[in-house]
Amino acid sequence: MTLTLYPAIDLKDGACVRLKRGEMDQATIYADDPGAQAAAWEALGFAWVHVVDLNGAFAGKPVNAEAVRAILAAVTIPVQLGGGIRDLNGIETWLNAGVNRVILGSAAAKNPALVREAGAKFPGRIVVGIDARGGMVATEGWAETSDLAATELAMRLQDAGISAIIYTDIARDGMLSGLNLNETAALAARVSVPVIASGGVADIADIVALKAASRTTRNLSGAIIGRALYDGRLNATEALAAC
Repeated sequence: MTLTLYPAIDLKDGACVRLKRGEMDQATIYADDPGAQAAAWEALGFAWVHVVDLNGAFAGKPVNAEAVRAILAAVTIPVQLGGGIRDLNGIETWLNAGVNRVILGSAAAKNPALVREAGAKFPGRIVVGIDARGGMVATEGWAETSDLAATELAMRLQDAGISAIIYTDIARDGMLSGLNLNETAALAARVSVPVIASGGVADIADIVALKAASRTTRNLSGAIIGRALYDGRLNATEALAAC
């Protein structure tokens, strides 16, 4: 099975940034033109773009809508979007605007009925984002940690008509410390939908290890890559070839 790599565009105040462990005051600005950055990822051969409205994740409503629309106008490859989308109207608005898949994170943890309603209305176009700190689900832009285990949430929602689960290890996100492959693979082995790894990809060794794990773990389908790609530690052509 071919793995899918999702280059990340995290939006803060209209710019492309990377955070460390989700801390907004630990943002590094990499580009001030999100549309151009998305077009660059497409030109390198990536098949998807992963977009997160960071301000929206904290505010509980979309904030970087203008930047998202610029991305949609700049690429022909599909875009998945998360951050601050908390109701059916918001989901429908973005799908109608050209987003291919909407990611529900905090909403999935706090309002699972919304995931089921959206999954039924828009089958295959809803992704559940599970952000974990110490194996427990974190919400509200990672500012809050719940008493719900990530695996439990995944198992509750795997039959809700969703297309995938994104599993992010917050402690590793933006730290270039390597994927938490053990926990991600364990989650993938227990659910019936594809699981996308996120948080900590440092170099080509992580992609090679993910590919090896995917041969023995069902539903381990890809990874989101961010800081390593922006910093040049991960070569896009080499990474895509490894998949």
